[in-house]
Amino acid sequence: MKKTIILTATLAALTTSFSALADRDHRLDQRGDRIENKLDQRGDRIEDRLDRRGDRIEHRHDKRADKARAHGHDKRADHLERKGDRIDQQLDDRGDRIDDRLDRKGERINRRLDRRGAHHAKK
Repeated sequence: MKKTIILTATLAALTTSFSALADRDHRLDQRGDRIENKLDQRGDRIEDRLDRRGDRIEHRHDKRADKARAHGHDKRADHLERKGDRIDQQLDDRGDRIDDRLDRKGERINRRLDRRGAHHAKK
């Protein structure tokens, strides 16, 4: 009788500890996903903001180029158009780099939390 009570208590304790480990693994997985999504959104916002800024600058230089061309300054107009395109491209590339870096950071955090949860589940 005593052995069955001890055996039952032991099984109950093991069952609760396994569910606690599963809950921790699930919690870490959700936390990693949440952080990754947050960094993805931040990168997208920054990339969009820099893209809009580049478009505004390019548009401004295009208007100045049109004005210069209307006054007969073709070389100046070509220079202004190239300058606007170059600035827009630089800002686009910068936004892409920032977005990619934040994506990699989010993926790294998510992988780390997944490994941490899997490591604790083995014990």
